[in-house]
Amino acid sequence: MINENFTGINQQRGVPSLQVLVKQGDSPQKEYKFTRPFQIGRDETCEIKLQNQGISRFHAEVFLKDNTWWFRDLNSTNGSFVSGKKIDEFPLEKNREVEFGVGEAVLVFEPEELLPQNVTKRDQPAASMTQYLEHYFGEDDQQNMGEHTRMIRDAFQIVQKKHKSRYIIIISIVGLLFICVGIYALQKHRQVDRQQNLAEGIFYSMKSIELELADLRKKAESSQDAAALQEVQKYRVRQKEMSKNYDQFLRELHVYEEGSLDETDQIILRIARMFGECELGMPSDFVGEVRNYIRKWQSTDRLERAILRAEESGYARMVAEVMLKYDLPPQFFYLALQESDFRAQTVGPQTRFGIAKGIWQFIPQTALKYGLRTGPLVELEKYDPRDDRFDFEKATEAAAKYIRDIYETDAQASGLLVIASYNWGERKVASLIQKMPENPRERNFWQLLKKYRQQVPLETYNYVFYIISAAVIGENPQFFGFTFENPFLNLNENIYQLDI
Repeated sequence: MINENFTGINQQRGVPSLQVLVKQGDSPQKEYKFTRPFQIGRDETCEIKLQNQGISRFHAEVFLKDNTWWFRDLNSTNGSFVSGKKIDEFPLEKNREVEFGVGEAVLVFEPEELLPQNVTKRDQPAASMTQYLEHYFGEDDQQNMGEHTRMIRDAFQIVQKKHKSRYIIIISIVGLLFICVGIYALQKHRQVDRQQNLAEGIFYSMKSIELELADLRKKAESSQDAAALQEVQKYRVRQKEMSKNYDQFLRELHVYEEGSLDETDQIILRIARMFGECELGMPSDFVGEVRNYIRKWQSTDRLERAILRAEESGYARMVAEVMLKYDLPPQFFYLALQESDFRAQTVGPQTRFGIAKGIWQFIPQTALKYGLRTGPLVELEKYDPRDDRFDFEKATEAAAKYIRDIYETDAQASGLLVIASYNWGERKVASLIQKMPENPRERNFWQLLKKYRQQVPLETYNYVFYIISAAVIGENPQFFGFTFENPFLNLNENIYQLDI
């Protein structure tokens, strides 16, 4: 596991469950039971979806802290109340009623009370066997011993003497074998550890080169210096050589060998690698959590409908070409899917940063920073054909530049940190990751969750895992039970897939 605070990954033994009853409010299901964190709101990704208009899209979240369930209001428009008092965050007690908005909905929370485990008693046959052993082979008084007991003890001593020398030989041989096997296993273990450490070292060296390459590329592009452009090419060659060496280590470690991993796990590792994370340093529970979010996608037709819209408009090829132009994986296509479901006229809610618009959901300030013109309806929750954020080609170019900037600076070439930043706001994430060591090995998504899981909103946590799991499904949709094709099927596979 990442650590004890990595809430949401694999239910731990002894974690209390939480029952939730929708006492008042429009919900397709009235009773729920949870063993992991969840969200409440109008958005269809919420585990408890309330359809009342006075409920925010992401109204509240419930999470575990120190084996206790906590409720947190997510800055909802109409607030959350307990006994008529507005609350932000508090621990859930037995039969706790929470009112959402003013009379919009009432939920009753019932946390499970954990009971201590019972200690089982030894059964009677085990106790009787002990008595027999003590009677026949214990240190009783020889004078008061019966004839039958004495005969059994004498016979046992004769047999014991005959086999004693034989047992010593056998035990010695077995012991020697164990020592040999142990030495061999230790050597193999050390060899694997050395290979894994070398492989990880190569991976993070590649990431460091990638960051240096980005810096050189910017200087070369701004100055058009021929020498700088030539230096960029040298870095690219060096990076490709290191990538081949890293892939060779993966083969020697049998990371992707058939039989060691099933197809789902292999795809998950490949997608993590495409987003710039080292599969060798991946927390053991990461794969299980991605599988959990794959099941969430399988429970709805949202992904199928969104991909169909993208196919009808030719978005996949356009996104892939632009992302590759900026040395980014085409799989950032699924970030746009999570933002808008590829609805061309998507308009977000009013926020203190303005209204996000378009498939990439740019707020006005970021749109202007990356060359997008905002229209006259910038302050209204309405579609505006004169707003560049609704121009998919222009907005995708701006999104690639924005993602690249985050990727090359504070995110330290971690695609998953980029995704978290895009949702939560790069300044908020930056304030956390800037406290971490400035190198790709120590500044990645795993380390962020390990150090700051309690500070990362559940919405952002869900956002990252929905995108990763959608990208995994997109590699082989039919394998996961979907009817659409891989959106990048007609692209040259050598351009973006790994040579493993």
